[in-house]
Amino acid sequence: MPLFWKPYQSDATQFINELKAKKPTLESEQQAGRSLLWDRPQDADAAAAYRAAKVPQTAYVYFAQKK
Repeated sequence: MPLFWKPYQSDATQFINELKAKKPTLESEQQAGRSLLWDRPQDADAAAAYRAAKVPQTAYVYFAQKK
């Protein structure tokens, strides 16, 4: 290891660290935005209905099957 060795940080890592330093509330805002779209209670009845209504896919979808 060289005498004047510094740990390497990529440009992207430096940018993110600077952004977090400038705006300390960034992570909490991101979590709040995520919760608007993704963190929702799941409806078990609707999920069961979706699974029951699923049509099985054929092995090769572009092949016309003869019935």
